[in-house]
Amino acid sequence: MPGRFLKPYNSTILKLPALKDNRWIAWMRRINPGRGGAVIGAAFLMANSSIGPGFLTQTSVFTQQLLSSMGFVILVAVLLDLGAQLNTWRVLTMSGARAQDLANQLLPGLGYLLAFLIVLGGFAFNIGNIAGCGLGVNVLTGWSFQTGAVLSAVIALGLFWLKEIGRMLDGFTKILGIVKIGLTIFIAISAHPPVLEAIHRSFVPAQLNSLSIVTIVGGTVGGYITFSGAHRLLDAGISGPSQLAKVNRSALSGILISTIMRYVLFLAVLGVVVTGVPLDASNPAATVFATAAGEIGLRIFGIVLWSAAISSVLGAAYTSVSFVKTFHPSIARHERWWISGFIVLSAAIFVVVGKPKELLVAAGAINGLILPLSLSVILIASAQTRLMKGYRHPRWMQAAGWMVVAVMGWMGIRSLLELFP
Repeated sequence: MPGRFLKPYNSTILKLPALKDNRWIAWMRRINPGRGGAVIGAAFLMANSSIGPGFLTQTSVFTQQLLSSMGFVILVAVLLDLGAQLNTWRVLTMSGARAQDLANQLLPGLGYLLAFLIVLGGFAFNIGNIAGCGLGVNVLTGWSFQTGAVLSAVIALGLFWLKEIGRMLDGFTKILGIVKIGLTIFIAISAHPPVLEAIHRSFVPAQLNSLSIVTIVGGTVGGYITFSGAHRLLDAGISGPSQLAKVNRSALSGILISTIMRYVLFLAVLGVVVTGVPLDASNPAATVFATAAGEIGLRIFGIVLWSAAISSVLGAAYTSVSFVKTFHPSIARHERWWISGFIVLSAAIFVVVGKPKELLVAAGAINGLILPLSLSVILIASAQTRLMKGYRHPRWMQAAGWMVVAVMGWMGIRSLLELFP
């Protein structure tokens, strides 16, 4: 691992403003003016939730296996993402109900089952997110994984205990998203990938496997990620037919942001593996950054990894709790405590058990299997006029959604057979 051969890096620790500092809150308000900030903030929340440690690992692993044909996997994933996201975000915001409440209105008890699956998948991912935080800090400072994980968990807790959770999420996720994309573009340029070959194979693949598609889609919009942005919009009061344009713009922006990051990372990995450099099985993404830009590249990897991990911790905790806070008034009143418990328990399991490397890929595949079920519930509800409050969901969009359900269900079964032969 990087921390084993790097000397501790004496970086200056930035002092965060006091949580009660009015200037800090005022700054958050300036970069998130009203509901407009929530629209783009929801997009970044979804995109950042999907761009976690598993994102870096999955893209590196499958690019090493498929080479330039990985571009086709990304293209297919984008099409499936569009079908899943537009349907989910539209139906939830037009009905004005969170996914679990809409499911319970459709069939009593169904919402509890959906919430259980989403929270379970989010919790599995969050242990990996905490591990990614620990590794990112280890690369930058040489501190142990456990120390980095605990420090990052404390930072996440501090952010959630700001007075305005929504504004914090909108502002912080925007900053992290821009940082990750900018630094990864630098690495991709340094890696000198065969761009024309990558574009060609994005449409005419030389090889393919269903597990890669299920895992990539699962890591992008599977599980809790599908609902993170839509629930954020509902919390910001953006719902109803009059807000349809904002909802569409937010959903499409989230897909675009995550797609850009994934394709840029794919090009960076491709530029390294085509030269014959083997990726470290324990940390393939670190090999990419270090090979492309040396010591600086490895430090950049630490920043990108920590940013990806901490933003995913925020997204997983916020969205998972949003799936249970409507079940009882006390949960909503004590939302911060539930979020804090989610983060603390994830960190505690990582510190005790260690880094769950295989969990990052497996969790993506599992969340990909949750997608057909959750999207089916959304599509069935979209056809119920009593639930949609006058909104008529386009039939072409329903058809596109059912195609995603069929494709992901079929590929999900095949991926299970590959994971557990």
